[in-house]
Amino acid sequence: MIDVINLRKQFGDVQVLNGISIKIEKGDIMCVIGPSGSGKSTFLRCLNCMEDPTGGSIIFHGEDIADMKVDINKHRRKMGMVFQHFNLFNNKTVIQNIMLAPVFVQCQDLKKAKRKNSLTKLTNVFRKAQNKKELVPITTTKAQIKKEAYEHAMSLLKRIGLEEKADVYPSTLSGGQKQRVAIVRALAMNPEVILFDEPTSALDPEMVGEVLDLMKALAKEGMTMIIVTHEMGFAREVANKVLFIDEGQILESGAPEEFFGNPKNPRLKEFLSKVL
Repeated sequence: MIDVINLRKQFGDVQVLNGISIKIEKGDIMCVIGPSGSGKSTFLRCLNCMEDPTGGSIIFHGEDIADMKVDINKHRRKMGMVFQHFNLFNNKTVIQNIMLAPVFVQCQDLKKAKRKNSLTKLTNVFRKAQNKKELVPITTTKAQIKKEAYEHAMSLLKRIGLEEKADVYPSTLSGGQKQRVAIVRALAMNPEVILFDEPTSALDPEMVGEVLDLMKALAKEGMTMIIVTHEMGFAREVANKVLFIDEGQILESGAPEEFFGNPKNPRLKEFLSKVL
């Protein structure tokens, strides 16, 4: 699904990522671990070009999305992101947060289709009958888009047991509730892969479980996920691949049984001895 080739990222004179290469297959649950400042979050943010890579390639759907000429917003529709500090819009209700992206994207597509049809109608006036171009079929309206987005958002809220919170503002929610809303907000776009940037690190310990349970359910459904995490138990239980990044490089990767049970890299051994 994603092929990362020699990915590099530099901030000024500081080399944060130094030649990362990894293949992410459809259905992978990949956990990325490592010490603070090792480049984990930068790696994740480079995957959807929230940070522009300094060098290397990220091949997604056959295109190098690290290429500045590529329309990254087209690819972000299929690549959800869940942040450490939720990043919900506090001036919008829960349901509005979830509906915002799908309504915006579909309404933009509707506008583009209508503009294209207007241009086609105009140019068809000057074309012979056999040369006239067909109009783009438009099967929806702005009202239908909003209605379907609302129904989908409510079904997602019911899934996490928060349908009664649809019309409240994020400030009234607990940390665990905010993060679960942030996850279903990503799901509202029907992504092919979701990137999680330390999704439980800002939560109180008693709230971590409810977020991890939702992520485990997504894993069972086959959602491709790349998760930067400090939750070693979660990585061992759910992941099928684990990466250890330190000083901007992948020092070791593998299946969790071998990765945690028989680490080979001395730096990984030292790291695990402190966190397990």
